[in-house]
Amino acid sequence: MKDRLKDTLGMIDPSLLLRPETVYEDKPVANFRDYTIDDNDPIRERVRKTYYTMHTNMTVDFVQSKMDKWLKFNHFKASMKEALYKMNELVDESDPDLDLPNIVHAFQTAERIREDHPNDDWFHLIGLIHDVGKVMAFYDEPQWCVVGDTFAVGCKWGKNIVYGDDSFKENPDTYNHKYNTLHGMYEPNCGIENLMISWGHDEYLYRVLVHNGAKVPVEGLWMIRYHSFYPWHAGGDYEHLTKKEDEKIKEAVIKFNQYDLYTKSTVVPDIDALWPYYEGLIDKYIPGVLEW
Repeated sequence: MKDRLKDTLGMIDPSLLLRPETVYEDKPVANFRDYTIDDNDPIRERVRKTYYTMHTNMTVDFVQSKMDKWLKFNHFKASMKEALYKMNELVDESDPDLDLPNIVHAFQTAERIREDHPNDDWFHLIGLIHDVGKVMAFYDEPQWCVVGDTFAVGCKWGKNIVYGDDSFKENPDTYNHKYNTLHGMYEPNCGIENLMISWGHDEYLYRVLVHNGAKVPVEGLWMIRYHSFYPWHAGGDYEHLTKKEDEKIKEAVIKFNQYDLYTKSTVVPDIDALWPYYEGLIDKYIPGVLEW
């Protein structure tokens, strides 16, 4: 009962530190990523159930099985534009901020980056495509292993994982001595790129881009791979497993995430008018038909 009361009073999410203003786009910053439990709010309850299911099932063995399945890149072939169009059919079940198709968020993110960084066209493209890995949801993957915040598996659960003080109770790795210690299956300061991260759209899209020879800078690949890794880049978890060089990765991810998080609104951009510009970027950096 005490834990329940604590949750209903609200959860302070460390990602709020990425945006210091008290109001952003007429919405109080404290209202973004609000994971307060409310059984009478269908969106909040949907979000909670998504995370609890994720945290129950996301074991080292499960992540390895998904990597074995998806990293053969033999599921379908499609251009990046075709994959983006699929996002028009997806509403992210883990998102407490917006209940609109994911492609709307993609263009909102890209256009705000374009406004602030007009000369970095690769950055605009990263904003547009950053969630396209969620296309797995159209190929028999439940959303709980596609969307949402990511975290390291194979070691003690991070302190800043959403709902993490309660949601891992039924995960068998919680009780596995190979994985439930501070370092778990890792060496100290092994580096973020050597961690096994919970399976989801970040890692999948990163691997798709590398496999298909995308020409975006390495900073863009970092942004894709770790933008949902909030317990690390916003919460400060896993510092005992990272190395000094990882600070460059974190800087890139934080630079991106202010646009990912704080551009969400119900204002829908004119997607048809914007497509020609972004088609040009796709042809420049990720041309042709890709293997997914």
